[in-house]
Amino acid sequence: MKNFKSLKAILLFIIFIVIFVGCGKSEVSQNSSGKKIVKLGISGDENIIWENVKAILAKENIELKFINFSDYIRPNLALEEKELDINAFQTEIYFDKFKTEHKLSIVNLGYTVLAPMGIYSKKITELSQLKNKATIAIPNDISNGGRALLLLQDAGIIELDKTAGVFPRVRDIVSNPKNIKIVELVATQIPRSIEDVDAAAINNGVAVEAGYSPLADSIFIEDFKNERLKPYFNIIASREDNQNNPEIKRVLEIYQTPENKKIIDDYYKGSSIAVF
Repeated sequence: MKNFKSLKAILLFIIFIVIFVGCGKSEVSQNSSGKKIVKLGISGDENIIWENVKAILAKENIELKFINFSDYIRPNLALEEKELDINAFQTEIYFDKFKTEHKLSIVNLGYTVLAPMGIYSKKITELSQLKNKATIAIPNDISNGGRALLLLQDAGIIELDKTAGVFPRVRDIVSNPKNIKIVELVATQIPRSIEDVDAAAINNGVAVEAGYSPLADSIFIEDFKNERLKPYFNIIASREDNQNNPEIKRVLEIYQTPENKKIIDDYYKGSSIAVF
């Protein structure tokens, strides 16, 4: 009887361990042919880089399925709710802030590209031409607005309070020699309003959608070698419970190959810069 009780205890312990380990890991799904499916959340329809990753994964019996989103909120929530396995649409600084505010169990798998922010103008061809009391438009959200102010500081137009951190506001300007007026607008509206200002700081994606070539058309642009830009590197995100799945790790490995870097360099010609 004692041996039976011992055997029963051991079996119960094994069952507990199996259940515990099983609950601690989220497996990716499979299709009817037995291929593992990794659901990737992306923003927009521009997928040339991911199409290359998808083609390589297909040879390894992994199907990369694109799920498109039109906003920057739902992709992280969908990842948390297990509607996605990974997503790739956001900067690290946005990810960290969103994750903290919404108390999400999602993690940064690795870096992809930097989409540099630039300053554009229809009235001047270089920043030295800015006149006293000129007007510059910047995005009105905290993340992009702060990034724009740091860009203006890099350009020597303003100086910010050193304690303002990565999210400076207009009130943090401590030096403005030309008395530049900063106008805060919705990021997507800035290209339509560029005729009404002397210059404008425009997000890379918004600039491209408006028909600008960031390297060719900007009069000043972020230098990706600047260490302060690391928080603005784009990332691939997953959940804590699936970050070590072989299929998930393989997606990152393939994205960060020299082959993919060359495709990024050749296709985007500097408007998106590989940072891996």
